[in-house]
This record gives sequence, C-alpha cells and structure tokens, in this order.
Amino acid sequence: MHTESSSNHSHLEQQDFLSLVTGINREDALCHARIANELPVISALCELIFDRLSKGGRLFYLGAGTSGRLGIVDASECPPTYGVPFDKVIGLIAGGDSAIRKAVEFAEDDFEQGYRDLEKYQVGVGDVVVGIAASGRTPYVIGALRQCRINGVATGAVVCNKNSAMAADCDICVEIETGPEFVTGSTRMKAGTATKMVLNMLTTSVMIRLGHVKGNKMIDMQLTNHKLIERGTRMVMEETGLAEAEAKSLLLSKGSVRKAVDAHRG
Repeated sequence: MHTESSSNHSHLEQQDFLSLVTGINREDALCHARIANELPVISALCELIFDRLSKGGRLFYLGAGTSGRLGIVDASECPPTYGVPFDKVIGLIAGGDSAIRKAVEFAEDDFEQGYRDLEKYQVGVGDVVVGIAASGRTPYVIGALRQCRINGVATGAVVCNKNSAMAADCDICVEIETGPEFVTGSTRMKAGTATKMVLNMLTTSVMIRLGHVKGNKMIDMQLTNHKLIERGTRMVMEETGLAEAEAKSLLLSKGSVRKAVDAHRG
C-alpha cells in the first residue's frame, strides 16, 4: 500500500524550513498529474451522481479521520455556494460529529457502523454513496459500501491506492496513486490534497450540470455576508443593465441572483 510506504525524504528533522517546504511542494505537485490520469473515471462518477441528484436523490460522503472531514467540508459548502438544501449533500464521519475536531479511537474499524449511520438518513436506491479513504481499506467505509450494493444503492469511492479493497465494493472507484507521503503515513498531506481536488470536481461539475451556474456565475448562492451581496449585485448588474443601487435592491428583495434577474425580465 503505497500511501503507507516510507517517505522518499530522509533526515527531515535536520532540514531548514526552506528545504522542508520545498520538499512538501514537490510532493504536492505530483497530485495534478496523477489525477489527470483518472479523469475519465472521475467523469463517470460525476455522471452517476448527477443521475441520482437530478431525480431528487442525495449524495452521501462517508469516511474516517481526514477523509471524513474532507467529505464534510465539501458537503457543507454546497448549500451556500449553490443554494441547494442542506440535506442534498451529506458528509458522515466515523465516530460522529465529535470526530470532526477530535479523533474517536477505533471508530474507523467498525465494519457495521457506516451503514447504520446511513440508515439514520433513510438512505435508499435513489441516493448515491461515495466512500472516501486514502488507504482504500477502511472497514467503516467498506462495510457501508458493501451493504449499499446489497440494497441497490449506487456507490462510488475516492481512494489514493491502486487495486484497493474498496474498489471491489463499489460501482465506480477513483484510484489516485499519490504514493509515499513526505512524512511517512501522514495521509492528511498529499493524499488529502488529491482527495480534496477530486471532491471539488465532483460537486462543482454536478452543480453546474444541475443548473446552479450560469456562464461562470453562482446564480443560486446564498447572500450570507456583505461580500456575497456585493458579488451578487455585480452579477445582477451584468445581466440586467441596472444601476448598482437598483440591482442591489432587487437582489435583496428577491433573495438570489436567479430570482432577481427573472423578476427583472418579467
């Protein structure tokens, strides 16, 4: 399992900061090329997710430790960015929400708990579950994916090793071979970076296809702070030709760029 292999860098404690950050940067640079090799598989997983979400289904991310936290981060950004309901993309982590901040010992080793966590949300055949694990062998995730397939729930995975155990238990497995970490076994580093890049691709591409982006603008974003109100105002101005004050007033009264532009066009 390459993510657990010994680092290609030695005597780290003897290096100065420039040497350390240079080494980390060189390892991170490998992520882009490794992901590029998997783009057709990533695209296929996007299609699967889009199929379920476009028919009213939900996307579940499931992981332990860093992988679980990355899924939660990606899921939590979808409502404010694209205006989707908070239960459209759901991130679950081994050990529950308390594990977001503090590791829960042995939670990832529970083969049965992953699916039990999904059952709390009444996961069904209209949904899609994507397991996340750098190693590709986390019992919490494998057990959930295996039970999902038994029950007819569509499944995918994002892992950072080739020929992973998880690949045998899901419909589409994205396997990014990130290799040894700068600090041996610290998969929050390069593997975490690659995983975040893939998750960005999944939800961004699907949300675009679902119609939450026009041109290159987030027309359904939530207006939760002054920066976003200003951004939305500029978007309304560009689409309608209204002056700033009128555009801002219309935006605030309608609550989103989409609704403001539709109202102006009658």
